[in-house]
Amino acid sequence: MNIQNITNKLDAYERLMRLDKPIGILLLLWPTLWALLIAGHGKPDWIIVLIFVTGTVLMRSAGCVMNDIADSKFDGLVERTKNRPLATQEVSKKEAYILTLVLSFVAFGLVCTLNALTIKLSFIALLLAATYPLTKRFFVIPQAYLGIAFGAGIPMAFAAITGEIPTEAWILLLANVFWAIAYDTEYAIVDRDDDLKIGIKSSAITFGRFDVLAVMACYAITLLLLAIVGARLAFSYAYYGGLIIAATIAAFDYYLIQTRNKAKCFQAFLHNTWFGFVVFAGLATQYLIQYNS
Repeated sequence: MNIQNITNKLDAYERLMRLDKPIGILLLLWPTLWALLIAGHGKPDWIIVLIFVTGTVLMRSAGCVMNDIADSKFDGLVERTKNRPLATQEVSKKEAYILTLVLSFVAFGLVCTLNALTIKLSFIALLLAATYPLTKRFFVIPQAYLGIAFGAGIPMAFAAITGEIPTEAWILLLANVFWAIAYDTEYAIVDRDDDLKIGIKSSAITFGRFDVLAVMACYAITLLLLAIVGARLAFSYAYYGGLIIAATIAAFDYYLIQTRNKAKCFQAFLHNTWFGFVVFAGLATQYLIQYNS
């Protein structure tokens, strides 16, 4: 194999793991960082933070490969996914399985440096990541399952830092479920015609003409649950300021998705990294003020 072939293969692996599209990593990372900040009272162990950030990248990459293996019969039929490496046979299924195993084992190696509860939870996280692609065959709102899978880092973060999973962790996880339904429905609107054609389930199909209303309701519930977390932890104006900015981002998303224009719906989906960031920024500011007052 010459240098050009090696370069092409590495490029195919990169696209298979979606490393060229970091939005998925960020949507997975922000709720984990929320949890790490809260669990560590604003000062989490930076070694643990590094483990979780690296593990997030690895498991999101592994999840993308698992997803493409499960969807290999469908991706070639969908405009947005027809050029994925498995669909174009740039990467074989055998290579994809090996890549999934390598990524998962490296991630598990990192988790093994943490406590027993976190290690136990990692098996549940792996199961969720592996089974999510299958839910699109039978579950009418697979985005809810995605929210649980993408939120698995929340209880793991609390377990790693505190050795337990408090009520706030479960409220954060529930908030992440509704947030995932909101942003992934925006994404699903883009694919609705193709999903109907090939028989894939999605929230955009299930909600039908109420899809925009459902998205905004999910944003509202997300913000309410995050506000409840703030109230339980006696947070002040800094944290709620972050939630207000997040609400403004959600309101702008309504402006974008109300006509169901595919390009604008995808743009709204991408905005959610800023939603996650401003919640994180509000948390960080809250603890900064707290420790300097």
